[in-house]
Amino acid sequence: MRNIFRLLKYSRPYWKYLAIAMLALITFTAVQLTAPWLVRRLVAMVTNQDPQLGVKAVRIAIVLGILYLVHGMCQYFRSYYTHYAAWNFVSDMRVRLYNHLQKLSLRYYHDKQTGQLMSRASNDTAMLETLIAHATPDLIVNVLILIGVAIILFSINYILAILSLAMVPFLIVAVTNFAKRVLPQFKHAQQTLAEFNATLHDNLQGIKEIQVFNQQEKEHGRIKEYSKSHAMAILGALRLSAIYHPSIEFFNNMGVVLVIGVGGYMASMGKVPVEDIVAFILYLNIFYQPISVLGRINEDLQNALAGAERVFEVLDTESDVKEKPGAMKLGRVKGEIEFKDVSFYYNPGADVLKHISFKIKPGEIVALVGPTGVGKTTLASLICRFYDPAEGCITLDGHDLRDVTLKSLRDNISMVLQDVFLFNGTVAENIAYGARNVTMEDIIEAAKVAHAHEFIQELEKGYDTVIGERGIRLSGGQKQRLSIARAVLKNAPILILDEATASVDMETEKLIHQAMDKVTENRTTIVIAHRLSSVKKADKIVVLNEGMIEEIGSHEELMNRKGLYSKLYGIQFKEEEAV
Repeated sequence: MRNIFRLLKYSRPYWKYLAIAMLALITFTAVQLTAPWLVRRLVAMVTNQDPQLGVKAVRIAIVLGILYLVHGMCQYFRSYYTHYAAWNFVSDMRVRLYNHLQKLSLRYYHDKQTGQLMSRASNDTAMLETLIAHATPDLIVNVLILIGVAIILFSINYILAILSLAMVPFLIVAVTNFAKRVLPQFKHAQQTLAEFNATLHDNLQGIKEIQVFNQQEKEHGRIKEYSKSHAMAILGALRLSAIYHPSIEFFNNMGVVLVIGVGGYMASMGKVPVEDIVAFILYLNIFYQPISVLGRINEDLQNALAGAERVFEVLDTESDVKEKPGAMKLGRVKGEIEFKDVSFYYNPGADVLKHISFKIKPGEIVALVGPTGVGKTTLASLICRFYDPAEGCITLDGHDLRDVTLKSLRDNISMVLQDVFLFNGTVAENIAYGARNVTMEDIIEAAKVAHAHEFIQELEKGYDTVIGERGIRLSGGQKQRLSIARAVLKNAPILILDEATASVDMETEKLIHQAMDKVTENRTTIVIAHRLSSVKKADKIVVLNEGMIEEIGSHEELMNRKGLYSKLYGIQFKEEEAV
């Protein structure tokens, strides 16, 4: 019930449409309850041989015709406005879920599959439509019918009414047991569907690898396994439904059997008029119909609640990177960054960074180097506040990063990653991503700085060329240069280059480094590099080893110390000579 009330609260913007649907539901119910009563009057007139039977029968027929017209109109209003509210609500929930996912730190995504999250945002939210458009209105109308019919039945004959209710306790037990058993089944079914979506998404993303390593048969087996798992999970829930629905029908029919048997006997004794028996049977059909429908509603409700639980699991997840109330908004910063005794871990007990302390002056170029896995990229991620330190603090122009707004912090940072992500849009749109109020001239200038203009001009439509998902139509080096152009265009005072030239050839790398000499002017630059030859011009080189700072200095200073940097540089120099 807590989740139902929470969903209804979120649907508040559409309550006026649901109110119209509710009014239509009440009218719809009143019409359903009135029709058998008119039939009862007609049977009474026939039984009593009313002299005005013909005229009255025509009047009853006209009234019934009008009632059925109203009935049809009410069905329209009920159906359209509940669906209007429901699908707009689903749209809102999808946006709400996506917006929340954007706010979660990168730590949340470490053990999450994209397909799983997509399933929650798409499939699970779609289940909520059933709650708003079907389960809730159907529940209301059928409860109203049950109450209305029960009152009418007792007003006709209380003995037959009591008999007709004899099966209700059995029905309640059946509904309750079904609810307890079927919710876990539907939740499991939706989880298996999410697993199928996640695997399918991964396979489509890695289709090149699947083909080049001839893993089609293996992946076919995995997709088949997940697809079958979903089918079996759904069948588990449907097996319960297959038992449940006939049980409901059986108890319904037994109620009718009791009424017909006892009612027929009472009619034969002259204790019940014929019209009451006819009306009773008509109302009884109406009375048991909602009970049968309540079973389906319960099934829909459990399905929707299973989806709601999975949606709320995400919405209730709090980001470990939180913005303080009243956080300070930064303007354009000078770019002074200081690490003060910073330690960090992804998992407790496995420190990635240990007691890191150093200072970056405004406009300084600082290189982070060291063996693979020592925390270079993690250190850069802390500057962007994708994570918060476990100990210590990081300051920007003297301000603790935890005391400033995330937006103003990231507005001051441009970043070029080794694993470039480009959107399925045009070249111009990807370069302009993250920049505001830029012209095509600005985009072209940024592309020239990144030495991307030449290859862009050779594309089919130049800057208007659609590059495909993740830039699939471009080479690794071309994607890297577009990413650099994007960072250049943003023109932030802090620039982070995480293996920015890793995917380009030596000639292109030289061109990019020439361009970067211009880009890094009057800009604080953090360079993460594997190729040590590319960081010789850095003002300061921070050498990391096993999560700690091994040494700090310029290229010349570190080479003279004959420490880890000198050793790594010597190994790479020999490798490059061999090549």
